Amino acid sequence: MAPFSTLGKTGKKHRKFRRFPVKRPIPIRILIPNLITLMGLSAGLTAIRMGIEHRYELAIAAILIAAVLDALDGRVARMLKATSRFGAELDSLADFVNFGVAPAMIIFIWALDGLRSLGWIAVLVYALCAALRLARFNVALDDEDAPTWTKNYFSGIPAPAAAITVLLPMYFSFLGVPGVEFLQPLILLHVLFIALMMVSKIPTFSGKLLGAKIDREYVLPLMVAVVIIAALLFTYNWAMLILGTLIYLALIPYSYLRYRTLAARDKLAEEKVSVKGKENEDKKPKGAELEDKHQPHTGRLQ
Repeated sequence: MAPFSTLGKTGKKHRKFRRFPVKRPIPIRILIPNLITLMGLSAGLTAIRMGIEHRYELAIAAILIAAVLDALDGRVARMLKATSRFGAELDSLADFVNFGVAPAMIIFIWALDGLRSLGWIAVLVYALCAALRLARFNVALDDEDAPTWTKNYFSGIPAPAAAITVLLPMYFSFLGVPGVEFLQPLILLHVLFIALMMVSKIPTFSGKLLGAKIDREYVLPLMVAVVIIAALLFTYNWAMLILGTLIYLALIPYSYLRYRTLAARDKLAEEKVSVKGKENEDKKPKGAELEDKHQPHTGRLQ
């Protein structure tokens, strides 16, 4: 018999060919979210370079750009139906660099370098907490039975918000407040506080459900408000960053209390349903169950 051949039913020899997997082309829409993520990663790496060169304002601007791109890539992926495991892993890696490593390096070079080892330990703890938070977020599973309102809360401060918040002392310095960079112990405590808040279980507002639906009469006022805020941010950037950061920090206790109130409301509602069901069982006659068992079966669905 000839090699690499088989004998068919008709007696003819057919050469056996090895089958290779067919490589299908990838749609361009699948690449768009990943390209946005890579642009954000480039902004984060650029922020590190600007920090090393003591160009702190450009470094903060690069981190803000990375935060905007991070908010866009996931939404674009869901809109284009281009979500993938590769994109999720790439996004997590970019978030660690953009919001874990870059802010830590910038604030260390700016103010904590004078504390030597203590300053380095503080930023090291911050970066490690960012990594732990992202790892916890990746393995977390959504609870399908959880109420819808729980989607409006994060567990702890998310990494992008932590990166913007941890740089708060720099905003005061750029606004003209003298001597902020010399308050090294307070800055160190601020960095450690934000680091611990990232890995905490304290509920914070996520805003996922905010603006999901809006009445038609509020569309134009909302658009005007967004334009005004954007204009103020570009004109009075450091003052607006300070105001936004302080408002965010002030909302943390309120979000915690609000979350506990809603959780207690749901728990009370479950207890009422349980008590009502138990009362209905108690009201059922004792012999009803026995009567049901002794009823003849007709073979038809009742």
